[in-house]
Amino acid sequence: MLDKRKFYIDGTWVDPVRANDLEVIDPSTEEPVAVISLGDQADTDAAVAAAKRAFPAWSRTSPADRLAHVEKILEVYKSRAKDMAWAISHEMGAPQDMSLEDQTGAGIYHIKNFINAFKDFQFVRPLGDHAPTSMTAWEPVGVVGLITPWNWPMNQVTLKVIPALLVGDTAVLKPSEIAPLSSMVFAEIIHEAGLPKGVFNLVNGDGTGVGTQLSTHPDVEMISFTGSTRAGIAITKAAADSLKKVCLELGGKGANIVFADADDKAVARGATHCFYNSGQSCNAPTRMLVERSVYDRAVETAAKVANDTAVAAAHQPGAHIGPVVSRGQWEKIQDMIQTGIDEGARLVAGGPGLPEGVNRGYFVRPTVFADVSNDMAIAQQEIFGPVLSIIPFDSEEEAIRIANDTPYGLTNYVQTQDGAKRNRVARQLRSGMVEMNGISRGAGSAFGGVKASGRAREGGVMGLEEFMDSKAISGWDRDA
Repeated sequence: MLDKRKFYIDGTWVDPVRANDLEVIDPSTEEPVAVISLGDQADTDAAVAAAKRAFPAWSRTSPADRLAHVEKILEVYKSRAKDMAWAISHEMGAPQDMSLEDQTGAGIYHIKNFINAFKDFQFVRPLGDHAPTSMTAWEPVGVVGLITPWNWPMNQVTLKVIPALLVGDTAVLKPSEIAPLSSMVFAEIIHEAGLPKGVFNLVNGDGTGVGTQLSTHPDVEMISFTGSTRAGIAITKAAADSLKKVCLELGGKGANIVFADADDKAVARGATHCFYNSGQSCNAPTRMLVERSVYDRAVETAAKVANDTAVAAAHQPGAHIGPVVSRGQWEKIQDMIQTGIDEGARLVAGGPGLPEGVNRGYFVRPTVFADVSNDMAIAQQEIFGPVLSIIPFDSEEEAIRIANDTPYGLTNYVQTQDGAKRNRVARQLRSGMVEMNGISRGAGSAFGGVKASGRAREGGVMGLEEFMDSKAISGWDRDA
């Protein structure tokens, strides 16, 4: 079992002030794979103090110097890709191939995109031709606390750490205590890349401990959090007394609207997306809204995709899905599947219990419910497992109403070959993102939502601005 009790503070690995061990469980085997320590107030204070000391010098470095540091981080990250993939597979259960290509690859993707966005970033911009001496300056916030989840570890770590470093902030990262190993590899990458001491710090801990300590710390100017809506509300309340900037990327219950004229692969594509990463994605299309004339065929197709989706351990190659992250998560999903049955939804694939032939590990059967009404718990609550709810609709207006009838507003999906309809529906959906006909958002698009999904904007230029404050300046000498 790996000993990973140390924290990365002020450019070195240090022991916790007080031991508070926690085992990291491999969800494929239910066996411990590592032991970490949960930090307490003294550890958090040390990390924040290091970041505060480093901020004046780091914030004054030239953009070119900060860019060079991040380019070095990318180079080292690529060289450690296999180590990163191993950590992610063992801490949260992403299958071996998916962990290397997609989970680890997400970090490479975001670092590259931030590098590209930063090269053209204007820190001082004219307000407009009507006010030639009025400028808007973008400046670093200060010390930022970064709290990241377990489901897409490097996706979220790079969406927070990299823009913070580029714009001149210093950072304290608290990764999920369930899946901390990949972030510790990331800290090793930061160290090897030669980042000045104190600019990046890592303290492991849980939400009520280090998470709350960062949220309430008087020397932390901003909290960026990705996770559950419940935790986001708690962080907002905790941060209120110190008037921090708070950026939240929270849950989702995405609707995938399939019109009768959708392409032949739309339903299979949507079901596959729902089950991807074992359903543990906040932007998963977990509600499939299908026009009634093609509803029966869609239900059959989705059920076939579920039945054909292999479930196996994360440590073997292949295109299967792995376990969910923990016993607590497995039990929550089982309860929701049973709730769907009790509510009267029609179970057409999967169901409660372990997949056939499996006797250990937190594996969930890919599950499809048909004849779901949008007031059912399985249609309103984020299950965070491979569970798809299918709901019929009769008109465009009804589809939009059902799609928007949710506390969440992260990602919605539209499938139709009618371009005017696509555009019209997309503008009426209340969400931060809309993806249509299986076309991914372009590199540099902002990731974020509205309503109970939070209102963060991560990635690209908006993701850089997220970690800055703007300053309005008049009387600027444009010839100086």
